[in-house]
Amino acid sequence: MSRRTRRPRPTSPTPASCPCGLPAAYADCCGRLHRGQTRATTAEQLMRSRYSAFAVGDEAYLLRTWHPTTRPPGAGLDPAPRWVRLEILGTTEGSTFHTTGTVEFRAHYTQGGRAGSLHENSRFVRHEGDWVYLDGVTAG
Repeated sequence: MSRRTRRPRPTSPTPASCPCGLPAAYADCCGRLHRGQTRATTAEQLMRSRYSAFAVGDEAYLLRTWHPTTRPPGAGLDPAPRWVRLEILGTTEGSTFHTTGTVEFRAHYTQGGRAGSLHENSRFVRHEGDWVYLDGVTAG
């Protein structure tokens, strides 16, 4: 009998529309990346899929798409914030022809009935052919 390993399931219910903000169903958009059916072709696509991973609680995907030199032992997902909207504010490089790129974004959430946002400029690099998150600087 063969042993199969299962990927940890996201902790939040699977949404119908994709949390990343693109006009697509989650299953056909970021869900495909989370399930390993496809890989991000741009830094922005990886950023959107990582935001969606936060929204659905997919820690395994976050860790898989984090550069090994900066990856923490765990993502430490806090279940309290409810991620509600992603704004892409700008990108540099990060296309299929680049090896590095940045994505500036604002991620909106609610927590305890209060609205908040996280503003970050994230750096992405190619590692073994795939886009991965390297690090980011949050704006005050």
